[in-house]
Amino acid sequence: MRRTQVAIIGAGPSGLMLSLLLHRHGIASIVLERQSRAHVQARIRAGLLEWTTVELLKEAGVGERMMREGLVHEGFELAFDGRHHRIDLKDLTGRCVLIYGQTEIQRDLVDAREQVPDALVWEVSDVRLHDAANARPRVTYLHAGQRQEIQCEFIAGCDGFHGVSRSSIPREAIVEYERLYPFGWLGALADVLPLADELVYANHARGFALCSMRSRGRSRYYVQCSLKDTLEQWPDDRFWTELAARLPEHHRAHLVTGPSIEKSIAPLRSFVTEPMRFGRLFLVGDAAHIVPPTGAKGLNLAAADVRILSEALIEYFRNRRSTLIDEYSERALLRVWKATRFSWWFTSLMHKFSDDAFSHKLQLAELRYLAESAAGSTMMAENYVGLAG
Repeated sequence: MRRTQVAIIGAGPSGLMLSLLLHRHGIASIVLERQSRAHVQARIRAGLLEWTTVELLKEAGVGERMMREGLVHEGFELAFDGRHHRIDLKDLTGRCVLIYGQTEIQRDLVDAREQVPDALVWEVSDVRLHDAANARPRVTYLHAGQRQEIQCEFIAGCDGFHGVSRSSIPREAIVEYERLYPFGWLGALADVLPLADELVYANHARGFALCSMRSRGRSRYYVQCSLKDTLEQWPDDRFWTELAARLPEHHRAHLVTGPSIEKSIAPLRSFVTEPMRFGRLFLVGDAAHIVPPTGAKGLNLAAADVRILSEALIEYFRNRRSTLIDEYSERALLRVWKATRFSWWFTSLMHKFSDDAFSHKLQLAELRYLAESAAGSTMMAENYVGLAG
């Protein structure tokens, strides 16, 4: 049997960030992950960081490479109806965002956490949470064929939408809110020059497109697709042709194509669990909420949860005060619902939901309003860089 102060389920960015922040304040934790390090490291995920997330990663001690290699973006572009409009984040809000791939964040976090022996356990199975409603919760799991047990004071469920943490909570103790979207995102990663210096979001009668990047030489592109589509239906030639068709002519001429090194189709959903706490179990990140990737809020919401929870745990172990512990769910959900609203709105604005021409005309009218209104552009910029909780 092992003992620790906080057992953390999941070694994605949120679990590792939390563990590192606690370690820097002398609080012991053990992170359990069902996948191998190689598998987790290979996940292709988001790469746009709000500046509050950047500061949290720096506070966790993993900011050096991020600040050296990350790309600061002071704005982004909306393309629609053959025209374009730049949202100037720096001018409208005084803040920027940083492009730094989640795979790189994951590598930095793992390298830092593995400097502490036995603090991170890979390839565990049959993870079970016990007595979460009591003062002494336990976690049992299998590792290397042996049944193991951790006794702790708190459990942080950072194990994603399909993890064991949320499913361990009695159904009557939580309420789940969900909205499914009738399309997916087909994403392609390629080692080609990005289309532009900043991200380009395109609304087109054929469907949505996003031109993003992971570095100065690696691009990440997306096109809206049917949920019935398969990757076999989307060879590289078809993908590049469709992407180009959804871009304004002046961008189409600068699109650099090449062989994809990864492709995936992701469904879109909005999902929120209330509350985000059950006894001494706290839900963090995707275990508690999912947003469409349109507004780039997924990782940033998880980081916000980590910030709130780490502050609460540090206060508890330093002063034995539970005020922030008791406020965790309410504080986190304030930000979650704001980001959920923005992600839903931005998704509704940019995607094709049907062949209804009236609906598309309304989208274009709203986009023109955003382009012509300083108030509209400011609203979008404030939400994009991240609202306060």
